[in-house]
Amino acid sequence: MGRGTRGAGALAALTAAAAAGWMVALAMVGGGGAGGQRAAVAQQRDFSKVEIKVTPVAGKVYMLEGAGGNIGVSAGEDGILLVDDQFEPLAPRIRAAVQGVAGGSASGGAGGKIKFVINTHWHGDHTGGNKIFGLEAPIIAQTNVRLRLSTEQSVRGEKIPPSPKQALPVVTFDQAVSVHWNGEEIKVVHFPHGHTDGDSVVFFTGSHVVHMGDDFFAGMFPFVDLGSGGSVQGLIANVAKALTLVPADAKVIPGHGPLSTRADLERFHAMLVASTDVVRRRMQAGESLEKIQAEGLPAELAPWGKGFIDTKTWILTIHDSLAKDAAPGAPPGHGRR
Repeated sequence: MGRGTRGAGALAALTAAAAAGWMVALAMVGGGGAGGQRAAVAQQRDFSKVEIKVTPVAGKVYMLEGAGGNIGVSAGEDGILLVDDQFEPLAPRIRAAVQGVAGGSASGGAGGKIKFVINTHWHGDHTGGNKIFGLEAPIIAQTNVRLRLSTEQSVRGEKIPPSPKQALPVVTFDQAVSVHWNGEEIKVVHFPHGHTDGDSVVFFTGSHVVHMGDDFFAGMFPFVDLGSGGSVQGLIANVAKALTLVPADAKVIPGHGPLSTRADLERFHAMLVASTDVVRRRMQAGESLEKIQAEGLPAELAPWGKGFIDTKTWILTIHDSLAKDAAPGAPPGHGRR
């Protein structure tokens, strides 16, 4: 079966960009060939004009937006807990933002001190700040996150070096862990083989806030890192499971995109199911990848392709994920049919 050249090259570059922590996806998808895409990945983004936007979510929980993945913050009398920390060059601005939040809250002596960092997965646009914040606060993550951060990773031919010691999680878990912090239980739950093999969803149980990490791209097709144990089928199953745990009135922090609601997460799940069913049926009918890409997806799904994963790249991801999950020896939990 043939392959869509542009889609394959774009997906390879996107994968490497996410792993390395350089979000230059829009430029890469725009063209320039595989060589140009690799060159773009190799150039670190200029963060000098990035501003950190703070959004109060609920209770003592805030969302920070800058570059890369959205950050969740619990700020209160116990101090600061971060969920993800974007890129290393942004650490001073992230620190200033959380100290501003702490200064405006009714916190006690702990003030703006960062006491814990939770990583939702291993990609550099969510863990780049570990090098700074790991010097002052323990990092908590699922076991596979430490494994991937502590060893060289090969992503579509791009070598990602191991992270330094201070950037590694020092508290790891297999299934779930709770942090009792700022007056509520913060549950960190592993959802396997979705965006990667180390994804966690963070539930702020008292505030009715959920940080989905990159298991949720609000209003856009998601990036699924198949080379890091991700699976479109697994992502569908994970979002369905998460929806059984998300309160009706919850605020949902996506890995990328604006602050959302449970209804937004339901729409995301419906899109995943509908688009995957289209590609599956066409594969079962014997259509080539190129033909499936040329036919595209139903018109109602077109708006989802306006993010950094376009429709052709999303079809490629689904196609490769279905083929991988159907192969003998595929890991259990990928949602194979």
